[in-house]
Amino acid sequence: MSAKVTERGLKRREFMSSALALSGITAAASVIGPSKVWGAVSHQSLDPVNPDILYGTTSSIWGKQHDTVWAVKRIAALGLQGIEPYGDGIEKYRKNPLELKKIFDDAGITFIDASNGEVGQSTNFIDPDQIPKTIADHVAFARDFLQPLGCDHWKVNMGQRPPGGPSEEQLKRLADTLNVIGRQTIEMGIRLAPHPHIWGPMEREKDMRRAMELTDPKYVWMTADTGHLVLGGGDAAQIISDFFPRVAEVHLKDTYAKYRGNTSTPTQEEHRRASVYHNLGGGGVDFPAVFKVLRDKHYKGWAIFDVDGPRKGDDGFDSIGGNMDVAVDDYIAHNINYLRDVLGVRLPPAG
Repeated sequence: MSAKVTERGLKRREFMSSALALSGITAAASVIGPSKVWGAVSHQSLDPVNPDILYGTTSSIWGKQHDTVWAVKRIAALGLQGIEPYGDGIEKYRKNPLELKKIFDDAGITFIDASNGEVGQSTNFIDPDQIPKTIADHVAFARDFLQPLGCDHWKVNMGQRPPGGPSEEQLKRLADTLNVIGRQTIEMGIRLAPHPHIWGPMEREKDMRRAMELTDPKYVWMTADTGHLVLGGGDAAQIISDFFPRVAEVHLKDTYAKYRGNTSTPTQEEHRRASVYHNLGGGGVDFPAVFKVLRDKHYKGWAIFDVDGPRKGDDGFDSIGGNMDVAVDDYIAHNINYLRDVLGVRLPPAG
C-alpha cells in the first residue's frame, strides 16, 4: 500500500473519530440537563428548591401580535430564561438559524426549541401515505434548524384526531413513526417529545398511555402539558410522576375546575365560543402538586407557560377595554406573578 493511500486512510479514520466524538458530546446533552448543555446559554437558578428547573414561555401568548425580536427583548426584561416559538415566529429565519441564535444569545435568552408544523411540514403521523413525508420533513427540520440552534429536545404535535378516536392499529403507526424520527433525532442530541393535545391522536389519557407504551424510551420522550392532560381526563401531577424519566419539557397551562376528571373532551366548537384554556390559577390544574413532583424528583429541564393570547370574551380582556397590546402584557404579567407569588419562583414582580 502506498504512503499516500495510507495517509488518506489515517485522515479518514481521524475525521470519523472526531465526528463520532462530537456526536457523543451532542447526544450527552440530553443526559446532563439543559443548564449544562454544550453551547447553551448559562442561567442563574430561579427555583427556590430545584436549581435545575428553567423557566420560559411559548410564543402563543403574544401570537402574531409581536415579532421575535420584540419577544426576546421583552422576555429578557421580565427575567424569564427562554422562548419556544411557534412557526410564525421563526419562518423568516428558517434558512439562517444562526442569525436567530445570535438574537437570542445577545439577549442571554435560550432558544428552547420550536413547535413543529412549519410551512410545508407534514404533521400526519397516522395515515400510511403521509408518514414518509412526515418522517422526512421532521428529520430535515431537526438537522437543518434545531441542531444548529443547540436544541436538546423537540416538542411535536401529531395532527388531527381520527373520528371516534385512534384505533389500536393507528396508535401503532403513530408510535412507529415517532420511533423512526426519534431514532434519528437522538443522534443529533435532540430528544423527540410528542405533546398530548386535545383534538389530537393522544388526546385522552388512555390514548396517551398506550402511545407511550408503544414507543421506545430510548428514542421518544414527552412534552407534558398540564392543561391538555387535565382536559384529556387525566391528573397532570400523577401523569408527570408516572412518566417522569421521559418528561423532556413541561408546558404550564391551566383550564377550569369543571373540567377536572372529565369523561369527554370539550369540543373545538365549545372552544371557539369560549376558550377552554386559562391563565395559571384558573382552577383546573393543581400546580402545587405538579411542582411538588418536579421538585421532589429533581426535574432537569424547562417549565414554560403555554397560554393562548387574549381574545374577545376571555376573562379580563373586556375589562381592560379590548386593547390587545395591553392585554398581552397583562396576560404575561399575570402568569409571571403566579409563578412568583404562588409557586415561589424567584422572578421580579411583573407590572
